[in-house]
Amino acid sequence: MATQLRPTTRYQPPDWFTNNYTISTNAERQRESSHQVRQESRFIRNETDNQTKWDQHSNNVRLADRVDNIRTWKEILEKTLMDIDREISELSQAKEITEQALEAKNLPAEVALECLTIREGRRNIDVVQDEAENQTHKEVEVIEGIKKQLQQKCSEAFEQLCLLQEARQQLQADLQDKNIAHEIDIEQYNLTDKSPNISYKPDSLRVPKGSTTPQQWEDFSRYNKERAEAEMKASTRLREAIHHTLQQTENDLEAQRIATEYAFRKRIHEFERAKDELEWQKKNTEEEIQELENDIRGIEESIRDKTNPMKLAQTRLENRTYRPNVELCRDAPQYGLTDEVKQLEATKRALEEKLRQAKHTLDGLENNLHRINDDLALKNHSLSLDNRCVDVRQKLQVRPQTTLDRNLSLTGIERERSKILA
Repeated sequence: MATQLRPTTRYQPPDWFTNNYTISTNAERQRESSHQVRQESRFIRNETDNQTKWDQHSNNVRLADRVDNIRTWKEILEKTLMDIDREISELSQAKEITEQALEAKNLPAEVALECLTIREGRRNIDVVQDEAENQTHKEVEVIEGIKKQLQQKCSEAFEQLCLLQEARQQLQADLQDKNIAHEIDIEQYNLTDKSPNISYKPDSLRVPKGSTTPQQWEDFSRYNKERAEAEMKASTRLREAIHHTLQQTENDLEAQRIATEYAFRKRIHEFERAKDELEWQKKNTEEEIQELENDIRGIEESIRDKTNPMKLAQTRLENRTYRPNVELCRDAPQYGLTDEVKQLEATKRALEEKLRQAKHTLDGLENNLHRINDDLALKNHSLSLDNRCVDVRQKLQVRPQTTLDRNLSLTGIERERSKILA
């Protein structure tokens, strides 16, 4: 049975050979291109693997160096923080001692003012602006000056403590940031490409707001350290000045106390000498008054004793005037009796004048004795006042207690050393 063939395209042999050649050529070219790509991909893969490993290693080294750098500054800041805590504690103790010394000055001031008040009780001539009063006034001035100095040191210590606390807070804040950064960098250093908590992050290449340069970072910590050291140096100088002021004021107050008490002892000695002198004068005056009174009584008795002889002489003269005629002769008895009367009258006048003088002298002695007794009473009063002042000043020999110490002593509570809260 005859079959009818479908018409198809017919190629020539050259076309067939050309097609085979083209296919072969393309296959070889593609293989060469593939081989080139494979070589380049292997090169790139090796290069990128090495680069990745080296980059990770370099960044691990950088992170390790950064951790060491942070750790170094942490140790520096921790040591500085310990130093500033110790300085704050020592300055607080110095301030507390200064406040106690300031409060302790109330007792000497009260004693000095009490002495001045007591001595205001002096009377009359004993109200003297003597050395004891001058030294007591000077003591009040010295105490007031000391209180001003101590108050100034307390204010300076308070201001310095505020500066130290401010520097400490800055150090502590910087140290806290360093601790956080240290933990973060250690954590990043310990991360590997096989860690479970790694992932893609959005916009990881962004620069965070507030980023600083390494130089700024180091300058910031160095500034905090240097500022803290500067404040500690200032605090040390202030503590030295406080201790110097405390010692100097104590010396000044002690020297003035000695001078004042010496003035009181000297004045008391002068009063005792004046009192002894007045008592001696009183004793002698009383004896002299007694002697003079005895003499006055003797003069009065002598005057009375002259009465009868005067009467006798005058009676004889009077009776002899009755002699008759020529017998009325101014004979020797007449002259003798006349002289006797005149002598008795002169004697009586002399005795009366002496009696008047003796009574006048007695009045003077009694007035002087009264004045001596009054002055002796003044001296005894003034001496008792100064002795009271000396007794009052005995309080200064006892170590003064502050109000807090007295309250703690009364309640039986022991005082604990104050602590600085970090």
